[in-house]
Amino acid sequence: MGHRLSKIYTRTGDDGSTGLGDGSRVSKDSLRVSAYGTVDEANSAIGLLLAADLPDDVRDLLTSIQHQLFDLGGELCIPGHAAIEDRDIARLEQQLDRFNDALPPLENFILPGGGEAAARCHVARTVVRRAERDTIALSRAEHVRPQPVRYLNRLSDLLFVLARVLARASGHGEVLWRQERRG
Repeated sequence: MGHRLSKIYTRTGDDGSTGLGDGSRVSKDSLRVSAYGTVDEANSAIGLLLAADLPDDVRDLLTSIQHQLFDLGGELCIPGHAAIEDRDIARLEQQLDRFNDALPPLENFILPGGGEAAARCHVARTVVRRAERDTIALSRAEHVRPQPVRYLNRLSDLLFVLARVLARASGHGEVLWRQERRG
């Protein structure tokens, strides 16, 4: 493993720049920093979800995903680095199918809620969607392999399905959107 930080502050970012994994420096508000920063935020949102009561299979899956998100953030932090592979996306799709198969078909839009764990899962889902948008914005300006975008897209879908699973498991049930007509 590489070197460990023994001193947390370095003062090198006081000028508004930060170091990338390849040693280059960029502005802290660059598209690249925004993308990997939002991936880190998504990982933190999943950490908050993991602090709730969860079924063991969901907990194990989310813990694995946290490690992959850390790798994905590393890929975005080191230009030219590859960490997320097609097989990682395929694993997400397998889990997505597995959890979705046990759910009834969607007939209405679902509002975020359905108990604490489900609500936390919805928050994680929306942060992952923002990470996806930030990564797409980066890809329009610099080279980004397609795998990180595809991974984030599938992950947000998986979190939506997991929110449905968790809402049902909690006994709260899903919160269905009701279209109210005003005349």
